[in-house]
Amino acid sequence: MIEALRGLGYSTATALADLIDNSIAAGGNLVDIQFSWKGSASTIAVLDNGEGMDEGELDLAMRLGEKSPLDQRAAHDLGRFGLGLKTASFSQCRRLTVASRKAGKTNCLRWDLDVVAASDDDGWHLLEGPAEGSEALLSSLDSPEHGTLVLWEIPDRIVTPGFAEQDFLDLVDRIERHLAMVFHRFLCGPRPRLHLAINGRPVRPWDPFLIGHAATWSSPVERIAADGGLVEVQCYVLPHKDRLDAHEHDAAAGPDGWTAQQGFYVYRNERLLVAGSWLGLGRGRSWTKEEAHRLARIRLDIPNTADAEWKIDVRKSTARPPVSIRERLNRLAEDTRERARRVFAHRGQPVRTGNGGPLLQAWRAEHFKGGIRYRIDIDHAAVRAVLDDAGPMEAQVRAMLRVIEETIPVQRIWLDTTEARETPRTGFAGEPSEEIIPVLSVIYRNMVLRNGMSPARAREQLLRTEPFNAHPDLVAALPDEPTPPRVIER
Repeated sequence: MIEALRGLGYSTATALADLIDNSIAAGGNLVDIQFSWKGSASTIAVLDNGEGMDEGELDLAMRLGEKSPLDQRAAHDLGRFGLGLKTASFSQCRRLTVASRKAGKTNCLRWDLDVVAASDDDGWHLLEGPAEGSEALLSSLDSPEHGTLVLWEIPDRIVTPGFAEQDFLDLVDRIERHLAMVFHRFLCGPRPRLHLAINGRPVRPWDPFLIGHAATWSSPVERIAADGGLVEVQCYVLPHKDRLDAHEHDAAAGPDGWTAQQGFYVYRNERLLVAGSWLGLGRGRSWTKEEAHRLARIRLDIPNTADAEWKIDVRKSTARPPVSIRERLNRLAEDTRERARRVFAHRGQPVRTGNGGPLLQAWRAEHFKGGIRYRIDIDHAAVRAVLDDAGPMEAQVRAMLRVIEETIPVQRIWLDTTEARETPRTGFAGEPSEEIIPVLSVIYRNMVLRNGMSPARAREQLLRTEPFNAHPDLVAALPDEPTPPRVIER
């Protein structure tokens, strides 16, 4: 049975997160994880300052399923199945030792899977005290009045053939990023509820929502009555890359990168269960993670009374929303995804529309039964100016525009965007003012001198015309009396 439980699918990071859950549930606010590289004899120890366990409590904690998942839990409890300590540990190592100190007295029990495998009967060989030669590994528990130390030895699922010291160090880095995400709400603030360290170095929280950034959009908090208890939802659209410095952008990507981290973030008692998933939601078919929606992240809080309704698994890594609220979550997610798509497409620039009129775009999309095609809008100021002055050349100009429409490199744009994970630069992005002003001046001059618009009216229209809407300072600087075009004598 124990060997079978080793295959539940824990990673080292998710297994350690389960142990930290126990520390928090025991009232601990200091947790230190010690990684020690010794090849196949490497060890990992988790020490907390929780209330500790006496002899009877430790004996129960070391037994599989000491609590029924049907039992009512305290409102702050992060557990459910009574398996986390054992299954998480067995998934990583063959020897699990737990020493706990309460009222100044230390108790110690261990599981050794090699001893279990070698036994001739079906008994549960729960052993007392540390293994021979491992006593010093428990010395950090000698002085505190209370606390618990969990020790992993013989980490056969971690240190596999070919696994070297650098692999171990890389694993520690991945674990740190994961724990910074899972427990970020416990670690944040001027008075954090949890101080978590790895080899003595504090773990800094990772905020998936960039709440403190001025360019982050957030919705009002919505509370939804659902089976199992009240659900709280808040939607976020993160800033475009152009609104972040290099450090902010790299940090906000999260452990798995921008595209992978989009979607719902499901919390149970503020502990993160699911980090970036669309939870099987969508219209017709489930949404997939796409570049266009990489900035969309949604916080979703559930109580621990809703575990069955949300289908929370033993590893606390999956969740499925009840049918009764799926439609509401669909609508919230659709709105957030659309907002994120617009921010992504416009490179984070606000869509300026002057006094609130519609944005005049050079391109328009036409939807028809066979699909979608893109057409140049001949009413755009720049296009209309050329057609008005074309005279006998109008037919050739229209033919040129049609060739451009029919040869848009859609597949190339899509491929470049997917591979580079970035939208192509448009709207004079990154161009100096000296490159923009000549183009802007030609359009402005035509609007005032040829079409008879007042300078104020022309500037107003330019403020709601792409691509000049993204450059309001240059539009405002246009003179009231535009310079007539130069006449070149032949």
